[in-house]
Amino acid sequence: MSKPTIGLLYGDAAGVGPEIVAKALSNKEILDSATWILIGDERVFKRGANTVGKEFNYQKVENIDDVKPEDSSLWLIDTKSTNPDEIEMGVLLVESGKAAGDNLMFALNLAKEKKLDGLSYAPMNKSALFKGGYEFKDDIHLVASVFGLEAGFSEVNVMNDVWFTRVTSHIPLKEVAENITKQSVLDSIYFTNKIVSKAGITPKIAIAGLNPHAGDDGLLGDEENEVISPAIEEAKKNGVDAFGPFPADTIFLRLDKEDYNCLLAMYHDQAQIGMKTMGFNKGVTISGGLPIVITTAAHGTAFDIAGKGIADPGAFEQALKLGVQLINNGYK
Repeated sequence: MSKPTIGLLYGDAAGVGPEIVAKALSNKEILDSATWILIGDERVFKRGANTVGKEFNYQKVENIDDVKPEDSSLWLIDTKSTNPDEIEMGVLLVESGKAAGDNLMFALNLAKEKKLDGLSYAPMNKSALFKGGYEFKDDIHLVASVFGLEAGFSEVNVMNDVWFTRVTSHIPLKEVAENITKQSVLDSIYFTNKIVSKAGITPKIAIAGLNPHAGDDGLLGDEENEVISPAIEEAKKNGVDAFGPFPADTIFLRLDKEDYNCLLAMYHDQAQIGMKTMGFNKGVTISGGLPIVITTAAHGTAFDIAGKGIADPGAFEQALKLGVQLINNGYK
């Protein structure tokens, strides 16, 4: 089997991205698992490597067509997008947000031309992207727009072989309940079943309730009885192994003690708090429902420690490994 060709981006130059890219590529298993195309300003990659005392041994090309996988596992296309001397580490900057978006667009266009099998990027900052001209509420909506998609996609997280999805994601908490409908829950159940199945896994989905104690049979809210449960029953009739709704404050105990391999939450933090507590340095985010494999670490730019060389690369390493695995398994 030939190795996949994967674009690799440092994300926001003012965050920990450049240094965790350098740390991850010092892992020989990761380096040898694919043909990696570094896409971004060469000076930023070098600054990240210098920060953590690593060296890149890459081949530099102007055009991806000049890449020869047999010659090296690591290549670089210098977009000349960011002067690191003008980027203050740990600060939200319009310049670094715009550059992160520009680099991502460059890589996505290569993917559309079938010149990349997938891509992985280090953390970006949503506010910096927005202020830099990429006016989307998050990076997956930016990516989806490139492929002309308006629906059918969502962030998916993976931690310790458990897959996490949610009905609502990056919206204000006050808007969550109005977006929990039978159809939105049902669509999310089917999406979860489809995405996990495509990864070669047989899904068994634990579904959280919306209200405390999963509504306490209507005493604390009626969404469980009137919306979520009917959606689960319909999904079951159509062959999906979906169970719940379970109280959110105990659902992670079920993941630990029972054989569920997916959790569908009703809103962002309902899943993310528990997932990140399980192991902040292991969580991966997949852009699910897109025609290309895209992975990143399930954490942010960590501006508070950026440039200090102490960022843990564990989650990003897992993102690179999972990206290779999914591509090799034929995930689309």
